[in-house]
Amino acid sequence: MGTHAKESKMTILKRHDTGAIAHLTMDMPTTLNALSDEMLAALQAQIESLMTDTTVRVVILSGAGKAFCAGHDIKQMNAARASADGGKSAFQDLFARCTAVMTGLQNLPQVVIAQVHGIATAAGCQLVASCDLAVAADDTKFGVNGVNIGLFCSTPMVALSRNIPRKHALEMLTTGDFMTAPRAAELGLINHAVPSPQLEAETLQLATTIANKLGAAVRIGKPAFYQQLQMPLDQAYAFTSEVIVENLLQQDTIEGMMAFAEKRQPNWKNDYNF
Repeated sequence: MGTHAKESKMTILKRHDTGAIAHLTMDMPTTLNALSDEMLAALQAQIESLMTDTTVRVVILSGAGKAFCAGHDIKQMNAARASADGGKSAFQDLFARCTAVMTGLQNLPQVVIAQVHGIATAAGCQLVASCDLAVAADDTKFGVNGVNIGLFCSTPMVALSRNIPRKHALEMLTTGDFMTAPRAAELGLINHAVPSPQLEAETLQLATTIANKLGAAVRIGKPAFYQQLQMPLDQAYAFTSEVIVENLLQQDTIEGMMAFAEKRQPNWKNDYNF
């Protein structure tokens, strides 16, 4: 794959592309990359841009400085209380925008990999759980610690409880205790816990492996993965049978299967589109 750079104009969320891999870096180290109004807007803008970007196959999301993401911006949330309704409408709007970002990551056609270090707490832990895959430095700590300040992490709970077993999720939510990266890997919150010096290389290796697959196959497979999870078993099999038949009839898939049978590399023509 060729290499080129594309820098984002949004300084709090930097982007550069390496071949078919887009690197997004949250760059507000002084707030531990908190999901401020501005950061949420920057993430949403990139999600909307990537949605129609057929040059990108994989997205890596990371944080600059000491941490991946410390969750929502508490200072902004406290400031919202000055409104006549005590902040109710502002909070409703905040969580609607945050939900759009979290679900937007899963709705992207590209596979999104969280590259995690330092801490990922509250909505930052939700962000990790909302990415398709995650690789973390082995000294990273994960938590949904809102209960420690009297705020149950109800919205982070949605993504967390869809990643790890319910009793472990509820223990994190009710105690506010941190979880180590090796334990997070055991429970399925992340895919791999790796030595900190190897984090970037290991994440890139995973991204490159996926980027080298037939792009169109991954683009049809990712949404089907999430859709079938919500279905009863019989419905899931009926749905995925339609998906795989559609996949089988594509010219590049025919070529890929012929190449496998003939023990040669496939010559794919229309890599992205169905």
